[in-house]
Amino acid sequence: MRILALAILTIATVSATSARAQTYNPRYPICLKIIQNFGGERYECAYTSLAQCAETASGLAAQCLINPFYAGETASPEGRERRYRRVY
Repeated sequence: MRILALAILTIATVSATSARAQTYNPRYPICLKIIQNFGGERYECAYTSLAQCAETASGLAAQCLINPFYAGETASPEGRERRYRRVY
């Protein structure tokens, strides 16, 4: 009976802790930080300019930030570059 109670307690503890997803998308240079109710916040990194982000943030409790993990213009959409071997 103790083993069952310990197993239930372990499962409850593991499921109660939330896993954090990647906050910043390296494909976009600008992120929108949205302040939610009760002190929560979330990031949307899907903007190519500060003006585009500012339009979305208008009227919200939000601010536009520069993405510190932006990979640059040369980043491929899949997140990796393809390299081909030369055939002689």
